[in-house]
Amino acid sequence: QVQLVESGGGLVQAGGSLRLSCAASGRTYSTYAMGWFRQAPGKEREFVAVINWSGGTTYFADSVKGRFTISRDDAKNTVYLQMNSLKPEDTAVYYCAVGRAAGAPDRVRQYDYWGQGTQVTVSS
Repeated sequence: QVQLVESGGGLVQAGGSLRLSCAASGRTYSTYAMGWFRQAPGKEREFVAVINWSGGTTYFADSVKGRFTISRDDAKNTVYLQMNSLKPEDTAVYYCAVGRAAGAPDRVRQYDYWGQGTQVTVSS
């Protein structure tokens, strides 16, 4: 089992920045892909970003490309999502997840463990 706890969400004005953190505990997760998803009210959970187990491959949704970055610190068992130039449409609950799929998985079903989510609200 892997336990994931997200933090760093909050309220920010459009154009601002936030950094989300996801701390993992339990089974060693260093060989897992780490992903971020988000879910806005009334919408399905959607892929945001992923970093593969080695940290050498990252992949982003088109909607956040160029604004968000993802990184991982295996010594701290933590993955980060740096969000810059935030827009009101980025408002959602953000979830981190780990999965054993190879490469840079971007589907919900490819992930095995999920955090409880952290709210990000971007005001216009």
